[in-house]
Amino acid sequence: MPDDERDDEFESEDDEPEQDAERPERLFNRQEAENLLPLLQTLLTTAIERKKASEVIEQEFSRVQNRILLYGGIIPPYAYLAEKKVERDSCVAAIREALGKIEQAGCVVKDLDVGLVDFPSVVNDEQVYLCWKLGEERIRYWHRMDEGFTGRKPLGPADASTPDASKPN
Repeated sequence: MPDDERDDEFESEDDEPEQDAERPERLFNRQEAENLLPLLQTLLTTAIERKKASEVIEQEFSRVQNRILLYGGIIPPYAYLAEKKVERDSCVAAIREALGKIEQAGCVVKDLDVGLVDFPSVVNDEQVYLCWKLGEERIRYWHRMDEGFTGRKPLGPADASTPDASKPN
């Protein structure tokens, strides 16, 4: 299947412009963010599994396409390809649904492949992201809005402990 027919919108959110980096719709304190972790684990696991399944199907499409180009004139397995396309479309729909639910909760998926999620927050009177990666049992890190995973800093005991009353929640 040609690349222009592929649906790659479930790739990393890093390719998308930030919604409104100046003022997110919701700010989280650490406890609020951690309360979402069980839901996020489920949604991210589903999205990651469906993304991997979709990638396997895309590889199969590529193999069939290469075989047709190599041998020329062979009849493509239309029924099989149609079945795989439906399966791939189902995977993409499940990914979009999971990512949509995460976004609706106010979280930002930074890297779907590793399950990296940011939570808009305030630390030391500065708007930042609390940073969590799938597999971590708690939120222990934060970084500035213009930094990424490599800029993670450990949260102190009082950091992001209460929502800032002057900011929207």
